Amino acid sequence: MIIETVVVGPLQANCYIVGCEEVRDCAVIDPGGDPEEVIERIRRLGLRPVWILDTHGHGDHIGGQRALKEAFPAALIAIHEADAPMLRSAVKNLSGFLGMPVKSPPADRMLHDGDVLDVGRMTLEVIHVPGHTPGGVAFYAPVGPDETPAVFCGDALFAGGVGRVDFPGGDMDQLLSSIRNRLLVLPPRTMVYPGHGEPTTIGQEAHSNPFLV
Repeated sequence: MIIETVVVGPLQANCYIVGCEEVRDCAVIDPGGDPEEVIERIRRLGLRPVWILDTHGHGDHIGGQRALKEAFPAALIAIHEADAPMLRSAVKNLSGFLGMPVKSPPADRMLHDGDVLDVGRMTLEVIHVPGHTPGGVAFYAPVGPDETPAVFCGDALFAGGVGRVDFPGGDMDQLLSSIRNRLLVLPPRTMVYPGHGEPTTIGQEAHSNPFLV
C-alpha cells in the first residue's frame, strides 16, 4: 500500500492518496484544497484514482474535489448519506462562513457502515463514526504498509485530541461513543491518519488521549 499525505488548504487538512502498488489504482481521501498539488502528486506516483472519498462534508475536506473530479472523471465521489447534502451547500459545509464558499459535485455513491471498497487489490472498510458530523466515517485498511493496519478517520480522532462538536450536527457524547466503540476496538498497532496533524496509533490514543482515559 502507498500512503501519501498532502497538507492542503488554509486549515491545513490532511489529504491522503492511498494507492495499490500492484494495480496502481488509488483512493483520494479528503481532497480539501490545493487540487493542483494533489493532482500533480497522483500523476508523479503513476496512480489512477478510482475513488474520491470524504470522511465528512466540511468544506476544508471537500474543497478540492471539483477540480479532482474534472481531472479524473472516472473517479467516484463517495460520502455517507447523512453528510451528502453538505457537498452542494456552502452554508451546510461551513465554507461560506470562512468567505471561501465550496460547492462540490454531487456524490456518485452513498456510503454506509460496513461497506467494503476495492482499491486495486486493497480494500477499505467503511466505519460510521458520527459525532463530529452526523455522517462522519473512517476508512479502515486491514492490511496497510508493512502489514500494519491503517485507519483514515477524518476529524473524529486526533493525536491527543478529538474532533470539534460545536458545529451544527456535532455531539460530544456520540463522538466519544463512536471512538470508543468503533475505533479503539481496532488492533492497537493500527496507524491512525487523522484529518489534521500527525499520525498516531490506536494503542497510543487508548492509553494517553485525555478525552478517552
